[in-house]
Amino acid sequence: MLDFCTGLAYNKIMNVYLDHAATTPLLPEVFEAMRPVLCDDFGNPDSLHAFGRTAAAYVTDARDRIANVLGVSPAEVYFTSGGTEADNWAVRCIGEGDAVLSPIEHAAVREAALLRGGRIFTCPVGEDGIVTKAHLGRTMSEGVGLVAVMAVNNETGCVQPVEELARATHALNAVLFSDCVQAACSQDLKTLAAACDALSLSSHKLGGPKGAGALIVKKGVKIKPLIVGGEQERRLRGGTLNVPAIVGFAKALELAQARREEFCAHTGRLRDLFEESVLSALRGRVKIDGEGRAPNISHLTFEDGGETLLALLDLHGVAASGGAACSAHAALPSHVMLAMGREEEEAKKGVRFSFGLSTTEEEVLFAAKTVAACLKG
Repeated sequence: MLDFCTGLAYNKIMNVYLDHAATTPLLPEVFEAMRPVLCDDFGNPDSLHAFGRTAAAYVTDARDRIANVLGVSPAEVYFTSGGTEADNWAVRCIGEGDAVLSPIEHAAVREAALLRGGRIFTCPVGEDGIVTKAHLGRTMSEGVGLVAVMAVNNETGCVQPVEELARATHALNAVLFSDCVQAACSQDLKTLAAACDALSLSSHKLGGPKGAGALIVKKGVKIKPLIVGGEQERRLRGGTLNVPAIVGFAKALELAQARREEFCAHTGRLRDLFEESVLSALRGRVKIDGEGRAPNISHLTFEDGGETLLALLDLHGVAASGGAACSAHAALPSHVMLAMGREEEEAKKGVRFSFGLSTTEEEVLFAAKTVAACLKG
């Protein structure tokens, strides 16, 4: 076992990846689905010759399969380069007038809203990390055309009541967009898609390749193009499609939803084991952040947490994060923790541990002992 306190040579070093909320390993089944498009069927899907038609057939098949998983029409599926582009597209180009955002949204939503035009209102969130219908009702006003509330928070894992918020949004004739990037492995996407007017997904969060995502826009919702210069995606999103990544995305999404119950049971058990082990070892020096959480994310605030702890964990073989990977290089307090009522210093001391189907009990126990050793040393 490790002995951080005495500095003795380690008997055993593991490399433990507990940052699945940042990105996931590519599933073997996904790689196999992508292989023909990577190696042989390389055509541009917009070309009119046989090579192009073959590539276009892969895209059509992927679109149909994703639509089937979500319970939507293929015409409502628009491919993007990932979740960030999909978030930008939705927030900047859907719904007329002002917008209401939850304060716990990903930076792709919050910063895109600044470029939208009109007024931006922030809906409060409780200390538990949940946006309620009452919170939303106090924020809505005349002229609001878009409401954005993510389905699962990417830092705390708090699951938002999207169906309830959708009903409240629709009652005021506004459109609900939900960032579902962190929801795809643990939540029922058909239920979310039925409630939302638009939602975003990202391939690499669920065992697929980087470079592919989707924006789902329901029939009747008006959307303007974000990227122009081509006729792709029904003239609404210019640019040559990343066919191998799209094929992999479709396969990964099918697998994620098919394995959802297994995923929730496995990661929930390991997360609880991890938290129980850390809380037992550190007794009063750590708190669990948020309630009503997805089973695969654990956000813990440590008395001596923050960047130093993350560096020590990395040094000793445990990969975790301070929140969103997109903001990992900014030494700022977590906007999610601030929204939940934490003071600035405390909001800098959180660490997110996130788990996947490939995570093992041995890895979780090793990580918990490593956390305790780093903070006791």
